[in-house]
Amino acid sequence: MSLFGQSVFGSGQQPASSGFGAQAATGGLTNPNKDYEIANPSDDSISALAFSPASIQQNFLVSGSWDNNVRCWEIDNTGKSIPKAQQTMSGPILDVCWHDDGSKVFMASCDKQVKCWDLASNQAVQIAEHAAPIKACRWVKAPNYTALMTCSWDRTMKFWDTRAQAPMLSLDLPERAYCADVEYPMAVVGTAGRGIVIYQLDGQPREYKKVESPLKYQHRCVSVFKDKKGAPTGFALGSVEGRVAIQYVNAVNPKDNFTFKCHRSTGAVNGFQDIFAVNDITFHPVHGTLSTVGSDGRFSFWDKDARTKLKTSEPCEQPITKSAFNKDGQIFAYAVSYDWSKGHEYYNNQKKNYIFLRSCFEDLKPRQKT
Repeated sequence: MSLFGQSVFGSGQQPASSGFGAQAATGGLTNPNKDYEIANPSDDSISALAFSPASIQQNFLVSGSWDNNVRCWEIDNTGKSIPKAQQTMSGPILDVCWHDDGSKVFMASCDKQVKCWDLASNQAVQIAEHAAPIKACRWVKAPNYTALMTCSWDRTMKFWDTRAQAPMLSLDLPERAYCADVEYPMAVVGTAGRGIVIYQLDGQPREYKKVESPLKYQHRCVSVFKDKKGAPTGFALGSVEGRVAIQYVNAVNPKDNFTFKCHRSTGAVNGFQDIFAVNDITFHPVHGTLSTVGSDGRFSFWDKDARTKLKTSEPCEQPITKSAFNKDGQIFAYAVSYDWSKGHEYYNNQKKNYIFLRSCFEDLKPRQKT
C-alpha cells in the first residue's frame, strides 16, 4: 500500500499559508502559547524536526526521537496534523533531513547508520555508515553531484551517493561532530573542543577554513544564513551558555560579527541569573530573521540585522529541543521534551512530549528601520 496515495499527492491542496492562523483553543501549563498540538508525537525526547521542501505542494513534517522512531505528518491549512507513517531504527534518532524532491527522508541514528526512507513505497534502506553515532545529516544538491553529507562522533564527515555502498568522499574532522548545517555551496560543522570548520561544496567538497569560536562554551547548534541575494554568507552558533554568535564567513567589517545573550532568567536573584542552553537556531525562509529555542522552555524570534528581539514566548513546562519553519515561513514547529540539561535526576517519565505548530509569518517580519 502506498503511504502517500492519490488522495494526498493528487489532492491539489493549497499550501498551509491560506488559512493557517486561528489560534488553537487550549492553553494552560502544557500549552502556554495556545498553539496547535500534534497528537502522540513521541514516547521519548524529540531530537530532530524537518518540514518538507518547496518542491512539493503539501506540508509534511518529520520528527526523530530517542525512542528510535521517525514519524511523518501532513499539516493541512487549518493547522490540523494527519499522521502518515513511521519508521524505526535500532538506536535513538539524532537527525533527519529531506531529499530536495520531497520523496525521501534521511534518518541518522546512534546505531551508526543513516537510512533512506522512500515515502511512496514506505521502505527504508541503509545508505551510510560510520564507526560511531551519526550526529548530523544534510542533503547536498550541486550542479555536478547530489550527495548526503553525514557528520559523526567518529571525527569524520562523509559524502554519499545513495546508489553506492562506499562514500564518495571522507574528510577528517578535528573532533567529534556536534552540529552541522548546509546552504549550498557552504557547509559549517561545529565540533567538540569548540571547533568550527567551514567547507566549500561546489566542484568537490573541501575545507575552506577553520574558525576560532567566538563563544567560550560548548556549541549546541549551528545554522547558516543567506544575504539578500540568497547566497550563504555566514552562520549563527548557539552554545550551552545562553548565547548566540552571528558570524560572517568573510566579514567586510569585523563589527559585523557579534554575540548576544538569550535564554536567561529575567532579573537576577541574589546577584545570580539562571542561564540555559540554546538548543536550536532556525532562519526564516522569507524574512531572514531567526528563532532560538532553549532549555528554559521558551522560543524567541530575533532580527539579527536590527540586532533586536522581536518576540519571546511564555515558558513551556519542559525545554524546547528542536524547531523548524515550513517552506513558505507560515508555520513554526517546536518540540517540547526533556533535553537532559539538568541530568537524569530531573527526568520525569510522567511528563509528555509535545510538538506544537504556530502561525508565525507576522511575528518574524523584520523591524522597520526608522
